[in-house]
This record gives sequence, C-alpha cells and structure tokens, in this order.
Amino acid sequence: MTSTTLPASLSAPFKQDASIIALVGFAHASSHFSHLLLPLMFPVFIKEFGLSYSELGLLMSTFFVISGLGQAGAGFAVDRLGARPLLFLALGLLVLACGVASSVTGYSGLLMVAALAGLGNATFHPVDFTILNLRVSTPRLGHAFSAHGLTGYLGWAAAPVFFSVLGSWYHWRTVYLIAAALYFCILVLFILLRDKLSTQVQTQAADASAEHSMAFMKLPVVWWCFAYFLLAVATLSVVQNFSIPILKAMQGVSFEAATSTLTAYMLCSALGMFVGGFVAARIANSDHVVAVAMAVGSILLALCGSGILGALATMVVLVSTGFAIGIGGPSRDMMIRRATPKGATGRVFGLVYSGMDVGSSISPVLFGMFMDRGWYGATLFGAAVVLAFSVVAALGVGRLTSGRPPG
Repeated sequence: MTSTTLPASLSAPFKQDASIIALVGFAHASSHFSHLLLPLMFPVFIKEFGLSYSELGLLMSTFFVISGLGQAGAGFAVDRLGARPLLFLALGLLVLACGVASSVTGYSGLLMVAALAGLGNATFHPVDFTILNLRVSTPRLGHAFSAHGLTGYLGWAAAPVFFSVLGSWYHWRTVYLIAAALYFCILVLFILLRDKLSTQVQTQAADASAEHSMAFMKLPVVWWCFAYFLLAVATLSVVQNFSIPILKAMQGVSFEAATSTLTAYMLCSALGMFVGGFVAARIANSDHVVAVAMAVGSILLALCGSGILGALATMVVLVSTGFAIGIGGPSRDMMIRRATPKGATGRVFGLVYSGMDVGSSISPVLFGMFMDRGWYGATLFGAAVVLAFSVVAALGVGRLTSGRPPG
C-alpha cells in the first residue's frame, strides 16, 4: 500500500487537510446519527409492538454494549488493515441495520437492529482518529479534533429533524428505508473519495513496550484514559436522558422549555468544541485544559442540582455547563494522542473510546434509580461528582505522559 501518512514535522496544504477533516467529520456525524436510530422511534414501538420502557432500555444497552466491545476490537483491525476498509464496513452495517428496521415484526427484530447498529457504530472512533492523526498535519490537529467533536453533536441534532419531518410525511418503515438509502449514499461518496481516506498500516516500534500487539494494554496511562472517558460520558448521559424530567420536577418549567434547554446544551457544547480547537492549538498542556474545563463543568452542574437557583438561572447555568465541557473536547483528543504508543493509534483510541460506551451503559441504570426515588437534585449533583473524578483521571494521564512526544 502506498503511504500517504505525513511525518509529524511536515505540514500539508490547507485544502488537503480541510478536505480530510471534512470527510472524517461527516463520518463522525453519521456515527452519532446512528445513536438515535432507535430511541426516536420509541413511541412508535410502544404503540406498534406493545413494548415496555424496560424492553426499550434493553435495546440501547444492547447497542452500547456491542459498540463498546466492538470498538475495542476494531482498533486492532484498523492498525492491521488500515482505516478505510473498516469505515466502509461500518457504513455497510448501518445500511443493513436501517434495512432490517424497516421490516421488523417484533422485539427480536429490534434487538437485531440494535446489535447491527452498535457493531456499525463501533468502528468510527478508531477509524476517525487514525485518519486524522496520520493524514492531517500536526499544526492543524487541534482544529481537526475540534471539528470532529462538533460534527458529532451536529449528527445528534440532525437525527430528530430527519425522523420528525419524514415521520410526518411517511410511514415509519419508509423512513427507515430512506435512512438506509442515506447511509448507502454516504458509503458511495466515501468510496469515490477513497484516496483522501487511505492510511498506511502502522508498524510497531522496536522498543519493549510494543513487542506485542497487546502490550499497550499493560500501560497504566491507557486505563487512565479509559477511566476519563467513562466518567465524563456518564455525566453527559445524565444530561441527555434526565435533564428534561429534572427541570420539570425541580423548577416546574414546561416540557417545551426543558427540551429547548437540552437542545441549547448540545449547541453550546458544539460551540465549546469550536472554541476548544483554538485553545488546543495554542496550549500544549492539554491535560490541564481538560481538567479546568471539567472542573468548571462540575461546579456548574452541582449548582444546578443544589436547587438554590431559579428556573431561568438553572437553565442558563446548565447550558453553560455544555459550553465548558465542550471546550475541553479537542484538548482531550490531543491528550489521548500523546498517550498513544507509536503504531497503536487504532487500538488505543478504540479501547479508550469504548469507555464512552461503558459510561453510556452504566449511567442510565445507576442514576435511573435516583430518578425513580424522586432524587432529582441528587441526580445532577451525583453527575457533578462523577465529572469531578474525571478531572483526577485527566491529571493522571498528564502526569504519566509528561515530556512524552506525541505517538
């Protein structure tokens, strides 16, 4: 395979970097879009198949468990086969998942859709970060990671619009067929532009830490990174799943206002990602940036859970939490890059990002018990405490990688 990997010291033309960043961002948006393929149709499934909320919750647990396990394994495949074939496979699986969703006749079919979609989602992070790290010039990586995070949030934002608009025009089965056609078109686009997505299969360094493909798992810094993602995303999961009922119960705001607050949270997180790209490009101590951003977010979230603020102030502060956390996103990815041994980009990013899926699986169950007991403020305060522990994890990564050049 012809290498198109850039030496870290060289800078590619802006147009080349921009096109690669845009394509990888589009892929990331497609991944986040898949997170909502099932949840947005839950009301339909309750009516159509008579399902309970517990059964619907199991669908998402299936999605994230398979995604997490698959993501850790996909990193090995990316390092051995290259990123591009795994990206094509992921999109093909999402085409298949949407196609199966259009013809399901019961709960077992929906479980199959969750499994296929989770497996398709599993590949994106190791693929995305391998391409960005190997194809984008080093001076622009901070902006690349910023765009990557921002497009993920845009994928989340696009899914409700897609399903609500098309759902008002067509039968839900037809909407899934349209989603399958959309993913197929994205796959064709990436095949046509495949030269921009090629990467050289990485070779391992000759030092003892890379003697075996599993050696990276013995590095404490990798597990500190995994812990960071688990803790940080567990907090995001609380906001995504429970902020609307919490705002209604604690502050008496309307459903529309609470929903608008969650939407504003996501948009401000995306804005924070954009700003964070400039921060990551200028501040070398990425672990310190992450720690400060998460600490500020933790304090703001604890204020929301305290109940001492009024309704409007609580909504404003919650939205500000998203902005603070978003700023740390690009520096987080720079932090992981520095922790990655040479030749193990896919494996490390695959493993540590699977912490997101673990956090997304555990958090709704744990804090769902708080919600069942009416502990609304404690749910937000507990999420703030979890986010505070992510500060410790980020500083732990920084301590272990101090002075280490990027992998």
